[in-house]
Amino acid sequence: MEPPGPDAPAVHVQTGLAGEADDVVSYSAPELVPHKHRRVDYDFFSGIAPEIRHPGGALPGANLWDTPPSAERPVPVVLVHGTAGGGQTNWGPYVPLLTNHGFSVFTLTYGAIPGSAWPVSAMGGMRRIEDSAAEFGAFVGHVLDATGAEQVDVVGHSQGTLVPGYWAKRLGGADRIRRYVSLAPLWQGTRAFGALRGTLAAVGMRFGVAGLDVAASLSIPQMITGSDFLAELWSGGTPYVEGIEYTNISTEHDEFVVPYTSGQIPGGPGMDVTNIVVQDGCPADHSDHLGICGSRRAATIVLNALDDIDQNPVPAGFVPPFFG
Repeated sequence: MEPPGPDAPAVHVQTGLAGEADDVVSYSAPELVPHKHRRVDYDFFSGIAPEIRHPGGALPGANLWDTPPSAERPVPVVLVHGTAGGGQTNWGPYVPLLTNHGFSVFTLTYGAIPGSAWPVSAMGGMRRIEDSAAEFGAFVGHVLDATGAEQVDVVGHSQGTLVPGYWAKRLGGADRIRRYVSLAPLWQGTRAFGALRGTLAAVGMRFGVAGLDVAASLSIPQMITGSDFLAELWSGGTPYVEGIEYTNISTEHDEFVVPYTSGQIPGGPGMDVTNIVVQDGCPADHSDHLGICGSRRAATIVLNALDDIDQNPVPAGFVPPFFG
């Protein structure tokens, strides 16, 4: 079948959500692309408004279960949020960035309180990490079945770097992950809450919405340096699994991962591990624990770690804390 000629009529495509007129775009048929080029807002909080508008949904371009990955980028990417984050709230910059570059992107909200109503249901990462890891593994299974791929690439933030790690090492997921990119990882845990170890272990950390005490995190005690969970993850002397390509991206200004070097763990013999600190070569980068997910600099490093085709110049310049 011959492609349409240059005079082919324009094709109008509704690519966004109903009622959003600016998501209707027109192409001449020869220029049709499988995704809309969406604006990337480098702000950690840019996923909050979509969650409010469409609770429990997915950001435009993500979770296209009936659309196979492209031949150029055949490995789907799964984005794994941090504690109290979600599939939309944690990944406002990343879904448009990756889909604009042709990646097939999937998001989930794992570890939410069972039976909770929104907005509590949008706060993931609250359950035991072992349970969240099993939930993540089931989601990866659905992604592989839907796409026909044999492996996924993973981008995780904070707790979202431990959840896939436990699945890979302890729950049989090792051969299902190709590349594993971590933002603000904490392979050795954090000392930020060390003084509260006993209290947190007993009751968990409380989270609130609109001034109300609504949920307890059972996962935070597991992320304190020296926890039983971390000892299990480190069985054999490393949190890594041979055969997976790891990229760890940390910030010196991380107020929750203390020390930040907890995420900069070298790999052992036969392991492929790259450790990056965003301030190396850019002291003006003030990304903190949240801001690193809104940083254009960090996002470009992530993009390059995933991409087999293109490598983009990593920008240097001022990056504010909190928003990124």
